[in-house]
Amino acid sequence: MFGTAGEAVARSLFLGGVLRHLPNLRIAFLEGGVAWGASLYSGLVGHYEKRNREAVEHYNPAHLDRGLLIELFGKYGSDRYRARLDQLEDGLRFLSDPDETNLDEFAGSGVSSVEDIKTMFSERYYFGCEADDPLTAVAFDTDRNPLGARLKPIFASDIGHWDVPDIREVLPEAWELVEDGHVSEADFRAFTYENACALWPKVAQRFA
Repeated sequence: MFGTAGEAVARSLFLGGVLRHLPNLRIAFLEGGVAWGASLYSGLVGHYEKRNREAVEHYNPAHLDRGLLIELFGKYGSDRYRARLDQLEDGLRFLSDPDETNLDEFAGSGVSSVEDIKTMFSERYYFGCEADDPLTAVAFDTDRNPLGARLKPIFASDIGHWDVPDIREVLPEAWELVEDGHVSEADFRAFTYENACALWPKVAQRFA
């Protein structure tokens, strides 16, 4: 539930341009892990590459040669298709000329490259992760995250939850990420300390 809600908020803030208008704003999603963030980031990069203002022109229905299409259906299509060529325009109705004002789905976000998306997700968003969530490692997976991105998970386990039988086991459970070879010790330090300091720099200065 928290991950689903976090994804909707993160997507809205990004596409709505909040991160662009407030360049110093950092946003933490306190529960739900980071896997949804990695998925959203990857999806936005992929969609931007195919559907940015320049790329989407490739799909402009004005470029479709309807006369040639009818000719090819008539030449190579089966009897079933040739008998219905007069209905082809109805079948292409969903390719009606687009509203020129809505061609750029990323206009509001203020990004102009996939690198901009990487910067916003790797520097502005923070993701609260439970100690027992093995998918926290996804944040540090530069081989799979587009453009080698490292996201910022923060250790936010609810020690006081009713389903935590022994609070002394929470941090050791998080350390299993290192023991199982999913993250490095440096990644673990970022997870449990450095990312929190980056999120709350003024608070962190008190510990310097």
